[in-house]
Amino acid sequence: MTHWAGSIPTPVGPMTAVVEDDGTLTRLNFADETDMLRHDPAIRWDATAIAEVARQIEEYFAGDRRVFQLPLRPAGRAFEKTVWSALLEIPYGQTVSYGAIARRIGQPGASRAVGRANNRNPIPIVIPCHRVIGADGSMVGYGGGLAIKTALLRLEGVLPELLPF
Repeated sequence: MTHWAGSIPTPVGPMTAVVEDDGTLTRLNFADETDMLRHDPAIRWDATAIAEVARQIEEYFAGDRRVFQLPLRPAGRAFEKTVWSALLEIPYGQTVSYGAIARRIGQPGASRAVGRANNRNPIPIVIPCHRVIGADGSMVGYGGGLAIKTALLRLEGVLPELLPF
């Protein structure tokens, strides 16, 4: 199966989407992760192949989309996929703790493992790992960096505009 990639300009920097032949989204990378894809011979570059992903990402950043309607196929271990599935249930504009996700998936002692699964999420924003915060409400870890996590939560109305990074 061929994988197609293209770049999407966003307010948090360019992102790269990777889809399968049928349009199923498999990756959404921040700019600093894109170089490794450019050297992958299994990926063909064609912006038209990712047009639907780009449209929905642009709508999200414009404040016009709260729920993505894209077929997803993130590659990962069974536990990671369970966590990512739980992340998809976090509503726009809300946050939950790592511990809450661990309890939701029936593994209350697994908050650190949930954190690792969040860090390995290959489809950030669409699988909203940015909505997971520390138990004390703190902004902890994000694959794209805390500045991007803060920007995403501000966009969703979770954080006030004047809160410093």
